[in-house]
Amino acid sequence: MADSVRVAGNALLLGEGVRIRFIRTLRLPESGSHPLPPGLGEFPLRRVEDHPDTAPPEWLAKGGVMLPVYLREAMWLSFGRSGREPAALQVGVGKVCAVSGERWTGRLGRDPQNYVVLPRQPWLDGINSGDGTVRQFVAVPLGLGATVEGQVTGAETAGGVQLQAFPLAGPALERWREAEAERVRRERLTGEARRRGPAAPGGYGAGPIAAAAPAMARPGGGPVPAPAPAMGLGAGGSMRQEVYRDERPLSDWAGEAAGRVFVHLVPPPAWSRITGEPAPPSPVDRAAYTNAGLPWFDHYDESGTDLAPSGTLAGVKPVGDWLGDDHDPWTPPVPGQVKPLGNAPRPGKPVQDGTW
Repeated sequence: MADSVRVAGNALLLGEGVRIRFIRTLRLPESGSHPLPPGLGEFPLRRVEDHPDTAPPEWLAKGGVMLPVYLREAMWLSFGRSGREPAALQVGVGKVCAVSGERWTGRLGRDPQNYVVLPRQPWLDGINSGDGTVRQFVAVPLGLGATVEGQVTGAETAGGVQLQAFPLAGPALERWREAEAERVRRERLTGEARRRGPAAPGGYGAGPIAAAAPAMARPGGGPVPAPAPAMGLGAGGSMRQEVYRDERPLSDWAGEAAGRVFVHLVPPPAWSRITGEPAPPSPVDRAAYTNAGLPWFDHYDESGTDLAPSGTLAGVKPVGDWLGDDHDPWTPPVPGQVKPLGNAPRPGKPVQDGTW
C-alpha cells in the first residue's frame, strides 16, 4: 500500500479519496445525553517520518502521523470523499474497534459490524455504546486504565487511533458506477445537479506517509529522542448520534485495505519538542462558548438504520471515574442554539394551497 495514505493540509487521505479530519471540540459532561458539540478547528497533523531525529524510535517503526492533544481534550472525526464512491472505514482506539468493541483485526466483519460506511456516515464523535448515542472521544494518558483499550483488553500497549479504508470491489463497484452515471445523467436532464464542494487546498500536501520505518542509528551529536509519551482515547459524555448499519453484503467490499494509518496522540510539551512548533492553545472554555450563543447541532436522518450498541463499549467507564470529577462549569445550550442537520422536519406549519 505504498503511497496509499497522504496528508493534505490537516486532512488524511486514505486510498482513493477517503478524507479524514480530526476536529477539536467541547468536552461534554459525563451525565445526561447532549446534542452534537461544535467544531472548534482542526488538529494539526504531521508525518512522523519528517522528524527522524526527535520522534521516539517506536513511533518511527509504526510510521503514520501525529497530532497534539491536551489531557481530557475531546475530538471528533469528520469524514469526506473527494469522489462519491463508497468506502468502508475501520476506526480503532488503541486497537479496539470504536464501532463493535471487538479487538482490532484489520478485516471487515459483519457480526458484529466493525466499520462505518462513507459517505453515509458523515462523522464519528465517540464509541458506539448506546441506542442512537455515542460516548465522546476524550484524550487520556496510558497507564491509568482509563482508556477504552485498557478497559476492554486489560492492557494499554497501543494507544492512539488506527484507521483503515476498504473500497467497493468487482461487480459491486461496477454496479455502483453504472447507477451513479445514470443519476448524473438524470440530474443534467432536469437541471437539478447538486453543487459540489471545493477540492481540498494544497493538493496532496506533504506527500505520502510511510506505513513503517526501519530502526535506524541516530547521527552523532544529535538530540536523543525522549521516551514515547503515551496517550489514548477514553470515553466521555453521551451525545445523540447514529452509527449506521451497512445495507450491502460484506462481499461487496474489497478483501484488502486501500490505505491504513496509525495516528499518534501527543501531549503539547512533547509536540513542541518533537516538531519545534507551538501546540494549539488550550481547549475553549465551555461556558464561554455557550454564553456567546454559538451553535450546537442535532443530526436527524430518517432514512438510516442505527447499529445496535456494542455491549462491550456500553460497559466502558467514563474518564471521570479514573481522573476525578470535572469541575469546569457547564452551561447547557438554550433551544435556539441547537441547529437541525440532515433531513430533520422543517420548522413552522405547512400552508395549504388552493385555486387561484
